[in-house]
Amino acid sequence: MASSKNPQAREALNRFKMEVANEIGVNLKQGYNGDLTSKQAGSIGGMMVKKMIEKAASQM
Repeated sequence: MASSKNPQAREALNRFKMEVANEIGVNLKQGYNGDLTSKQAGSIGGMMVKKMIEKAASQM
């Protein structure tokens, strides 16, 4: 994973993940989140991808 070699990129992704989780109402905490359902985790990842695609499209 590219972000494992770049602490700034890893931190930016973590902030983004926390922001998205907050927006969709998922209680995400720093560190271990094994208590999340698959649906919750997938919702966070899916929304992150959606936002990244929207940002890329707006920059074209």
